[in-house]
Amino acid sequence: MPGHWAFYRQKASNEAGRKPPLENPACAAYAVSMAKLAFIGLGVMGGPMARHLAHAGHELTVYNRTRAKAEAWVATHGGTVADSPAKAAEGVEAVISCVGTDEDLAAVTVSRDGAFRSMKPGSVFVDHTTVSARIARQLAVEAKDLGIMVVDAPVTGGQIGAEQGTLTLMCGGRDAAIAAATPFMQAYSRKIVHVGPSGAGQTTKMVNQVTFAGIIQSLSEAMRFAQAAGLDLDKVFDSISGGAASSWQMLNRWETMAKDEFDFGFAVDWMRKDLGLALEEARSNGATLPLAALIDQFYAEVQDMGGGRQDTSALIRRLKAK
Repeated sequence: MPGHWAFYRQKASNEAGRKPPLENPACAAYAVSMAKLAFIGLGVMGGPMARHLAHAGHELTVYNRTRAKAEAWVATHGGTVADSPAKAAEGVEAVISCVGTDEDLAAVTVSRDGAFRSMKPGSVFVDHTTVSARIARQLAVEAKDLGIMVVDAPVTGGQIGAEQGTLTLMCGGRDAAIAAATPFMQAYSRKIVHVGPSGAGQTTKMVNQVTFAGIIQSLSEAMRFAQAAGLDLDKVFDSISGGAASSWQMLNRWETMAKDEFDFGFAVDWMRKDLGLALEEARSNGATLPLAALIDQFYAEVQDMGGGRQDTSALIRRLKAK
């Protein structure tokens, strides 16, 4: 990644005379119903999100690291396949990405073939990847020199939310950037929250993941306790699912956890990545996350058991049933 940043800084220096950012990007040019967009990353989240944009009438150019996946997407939904993120970003109003890691994000933005190489001044870059707040802040600084607006907008709602277009977006960035991106983000979301400056979207997602991990651990312990006590799990669920102990995890995963079924979306490997990001950020901001650190190690045990691709409720596997 350092090589990407070094290349980009030299490019920014060479282009210092380019047009500055728009003073008011939340104008008619960003409010039109149809726009030229680029979408980078067509995985289980990005593919459905891009589909909603296409169905909303936007003209899409797509890029995926595996070209065959991009070609299959275009064959089904229309649009154009680009050979690189830079090619995809040429002449568009917005570039939207949903990739995997900090390194992936740097590669599609500030590498020699990255989108920042060809994005026009006044355009907006929206990233839905869950990554570090550090890279989100870095991208905002680097993009400013080119007159590009940036929004870090990780999501909640999972694959089902992406498929149904009901994601919640937690957005970091300037007011103007959020205003520019909102008409496009609305295509695949039910709630868009501007939580703060660049990086704040990512730190809010960390709050979500720390909370969620704690809920899964407590539910796992409670279920194993109920089993050890010889209780009927269906009756326990009926008794407690309407009260203060209830949660999305209980309502949606109690039955499958009881059956040792763990093929329902967000994987253990990705949860470990997200908890790692939160623990890294905590070291920077001085927060103490003892439970998150412990649960991260519990998930490492699940990975050692071969459960890395199972969904996060597989955390219960490390607690033996009586």
